[in-house]
Amino acid sequence: MAKASRLLATAVASIDKPVSGQASGQVSGRLMWLLWIALAAVWFGTLGQRALLRPDEGRYAEIPREMIATGDWLTPRLNDLKYFEKPALQYWATAIGFKIFGESEWTARLWPALTGFLSIVLAGWTGQRLWGPPAGHLAAAILASSLLFAVMGHLLTLDMGLSFFLQVAWTGFLFAQQEDSRTGRRWMLVAWAGLALAVLSKGIVALVLIGAALVGYTALNRDLSPWKRLSPLAGLALFLTIAVPWFAAVSLANPEFPHFFFVHEHVERFLTTAHRRDEPSWYFVAVYALGALPWSLLLLHALARAWGQRGQPGAGTFSPQRFLLLWILGTFAFFSVSGSKMAPYLLPIFPALALLGGRHIAELSRRTWLLHLGLLAVLSCAALASVDRVQELAGEGYSLAMLQGLATWLAGAAGVFLAGVLAAAVLVWSYRPATAVTVLAVAGLLSTIIGLQGHDQLASYNSARSLAAQALPRMKRGLPFYSVLSYEQTLPFYLKRTLTQVENQNEMRFGLEQEPEKWIPAVEEFKQRWHDDRQAYAVMKIDAFETLVADGLPMTEIARDRRYVIVEKN
Repeated sequence: MAKASRLLATAVASIDKPVSGQASGQVSGRLMWLLWIALAAVWFGTLGQRALLRPDEGRYAEIPREMIATGDWLTPRLNDLKYFEKPALQYWATAIGFKIFGESEWTARLWPALTGFLSIVLAGWTGQRLWGPPAGHLAAAILASSLLFAVMGHLLTLDMGLSFFLQVAWTGFLFAQQEDSRTGRRWMLVAWAGLALAVLSKGIVALVLIGAALVGYTALNRDLSPWKRLSPLAGLALFLTIAVPWFAAVSLANPEFPHFFFVHEHVERFLTTAHRRDEPSWYFVAVYALGALPWSLLLLHALARAWGQRGQPGAGTFSPQRFLLLWILGTFAFFSVSGSKMAPYLLPIFPALALLGGRHIAELSRRTWLLHLGLLAVLSCAALASVDRVQELAGEGYSLAMLQGLATWLAGAAGVFLAGVLAAAVLVWSYRPATAVTVLAVAGLLSTIIGLQGHDQLASYNSARSLAAQALPRMKRGLPFYSVLSYEQTLPFYLKRTLTQVENQNEMRFGLEQEPEKWIPAVEEFKQRWHDDRQAYAVMKIDAFETLVADGLPMTEIARDRRYVIVEKN
């Protein structure tokens, strides 16, 4: 392990070396391009190698699939039911991807991966423009390798798109405050456009977060000058041009949309625990501590240093560092007091964290670095020592063989991470902190990717891919297909068809209230339909299957995994 660490440290040691002359500069530039190419290959290369996971990945792959199948790109539908929880931008992007590249796991995850990669590029470019190339390079490395950011860039949810367009918005705002009036106006229009696309990504929470940061900065800095550069008339016109048409059109086509989307999905989600995502007030402290690995403590030191260099209140000079700090603190506080808490909600703070980290992290003392790396080494060793304990989870859900496979991948991830930590420690000891950041970033990202790949060992329990693969060769088109007492989110995408729900509403309660004819409210009614059908299919959990067979319902099993059975009547 020590030898591997020294080799890893040597591989990128030239990053900290001063360059002299054109030739050296060209070598350095060539190395940076190689690192970016390698990042792109790793970032996009594994998207299609894992089954879609329930519930989010199945849901957000199925909605755009149905857009293509029905030709209706206005009203989002899940399992042929109106689904108004989120706006349509990512659905459109994924549907276009399906049209171009085909319907697959890789294409389904392409939009979060693409916006995540662009977020890394933007962070690197912004850091370079604000504080010089080293700060930009380090910001990109920190962001790409932060655990929560890397994971969310490889999972199909809506959070990465929201985070990226919020980043576009506050980046445009930052530069609008520092340029002359003409250039600043252009940057402010970029900010307004980013804000509009953020709203189209996940709703009006984008307006709240940006507004809170601006008000907080003004109050703390006693400086009204940023308000004078907002370009409100042209900016608001651009915002409305981008954001409003879909909301207006979908509301006209579906009068029930405005109340559900704006009241139920925003006001009630924030003020109440109606969505059953209530967590303790310290929840996001834990999310940060884990999600910011391998930078958690180092970033806190960098934030403290940035706060100490914030400048004088009321000085009239805009401080990007102070605004980024307030963006981080305001976003963190907003979601901490919300009645609905989920780990991905914290994602929008990570680009700002990376920027401040890129500005200050290489300046931290060797003692601070070594303390942090020592704690990471202990964490890595503890992970390696305990990785086999995942096998204790074996039972009805996860088999021993599945967990053994996962343990092997996790051990590999922990080993790579430990090698990176030790290599970074060698570099810090040799006063090469910038190289240490690069090495630690490489190890952090690779260990995350390895862990994600290992999670696919559990796919037969967490996804319906294998279930659908068993059933499809025996299925005929156009026959009824019932989902009895449950709904497996990934199954419709893999079957390429919708299902008729039986005595189960789940998150589609609203859609079923609008179109109640599309479901069967009671199992007894399903039994009658099943008897009446000449040919049909149904999916249900194993215990429900055993109960219905015991009741004498004629069923022939055609597929089974660790949770579900697909049956046919013929």
